[in-house]
Amino acid sequence: MLGRMVIDGVDVPEDGPASDHAADLLVRIADGDQQAFAGLYDMLSSRVFGLILRVLGDRSQSEEVLQEVFLEVWQSASKFAPNKGQGRSWVLTIAHRRAVDRVRSAQSGRDRDVRVGMRELNTPVESVAEAVELRIEGRRVAQALTVLPEAQREALTLAYYGGYSQSEIAALVGAPLGTIKTRMRDGLRRLRTEMGVTS
Repeated sequence: MLGRMVIDGVDVPEDGPASDHAADLLVRIADGDQQAFAGLYDMLSSRVFGLILRVLGDRSQSEEVLQEVFLEVWQSASKFAPNKGQGRSWVLTIAHRRAVDRVRSAQSGRDRDVRVGMRELNTPVESVAEAVELRIEGRRVAQALTVLPEAQREALTLAYYGGYSQSEIAALVGAPLGTIKTRMRDGLRRLRTEMGVTS
């Protein structure tokens, strides 16, 4: 059963292919309509915040990223193409990208701190070798992901970095569940090939 909400005085379904109210609002936002922006924020901010919080796991950082997402929506609404997808999915994609960027930035800072800390400590050779091996493996996975088609990379990233189920990913990207399963299966197969995994 679809959730319902009131936007601009009209009772509309929260989800569903028949009414992409977010797309209508984005078109108005591209023309500088502040009321449309407020309506889009009211409509999607809790869902966007939930997605960001799931990726980051930190409430204050998630609030910062939420602001960044809606600033980007305001500034780049003209880039949204209604004929190429749902408005809600477009906003959620921006949110996911921003959250992942924040994770990468934080990880980069932590890696830098670890490197400095390791120089200052008398770390046993085995620990250093193990840490280096893990970093190299992480880089190999990240590099292998870049060769996948966008749809496969998106599905795998949402699943493994975002922690989403296949059903949740289908809802997020607006694709059938069977399509998401196929994308993930094919993506994992190609990822194994790229990394030289034979088992």
